[in-house]
Amino acid sequence: MRILLSPSETKSVGGDGGPLALTALSLPELTDTRRTVADALVGMCADDPDGARDALGLSAKLAEEVTLDAHLWSTPTAPALTRYTGVLYDALDAGSFTPAARERARSRLWIGSALFGLLAAADPIPHYRLSAGTQLPGLGTLRSTWRPALTAATAGWADELVVDLRSGGYHQLGPVPGAITVDVVTEYPDGSRKVVSHFSKHHKGLLARTLATSRAEMGDVAALLRVARRAGHTLERTSDTVLTMVTEP
Repeated sequence: MRILLSPSETKSVGGDGGPLALTALSLPELTDTRRTVADALVGMCADDPDGARDALGLSAKLAEEVTLDAHLWSTPTAPALTRYTGVLYDALDAGSFTPAARERARSRLWIGSALFGLLAAADPIPHYRLSAGTQLPGLGTLRSTWRPALTAATAGWADELVVDLRSGGYHQLGPVPGAITVDVVTEYPDGSRKVVSHFSKHHKGLLARTLATSRAEMGDVAALLRVARRAGHTLERTSDTVLTMVTEP
């Protein structure tokens, strides 16, 4: 089973690992594309910091993010699962995992990335700033850059249960055929339902925690539903590849 998460704009700084080594990352088929994107990002930030700030959508208060990107190859690394912060990762609360749960989570969790494509939970990465919608000099869209590489790299996952919790922009970088996606809706007392982005991230984090740490082996959607419902999640099967998670306001 593989669970795919969105990254977050906010990330921890620093780390105990050495500088970025692309060959240390999972899915080595992505190495060349990773290097192409990383070189384009570093070049933009080193050569034109003001233009880079605009391209990355950063305020003046976040100018330091451009500096960190410019020094991407030399800053320390940390495991991807601890690098990302924010609403989803607060709900996932990986720091509270028991050693056994941590090992299960490391084998199941993957994180989408505009810079690295897809990362395993333990992959060592530096702090960086790059979103799926950013246009880098010399490249087309990140979607056109990543899609062929990610499609090829995940082709072998066809016989596995893949739960894709990535948001739209990161899902479009490289959809996994046959993956189960999850829509999160808030149901109000009058029966109406609404998608609320903040709540969606939170509840996807909670669901990811349940699935990533469960002792159960989940090879199909029926097993996934049993585990999730036992943990108190309300999930409806919308189609063969889509689940709807219903939450309260």
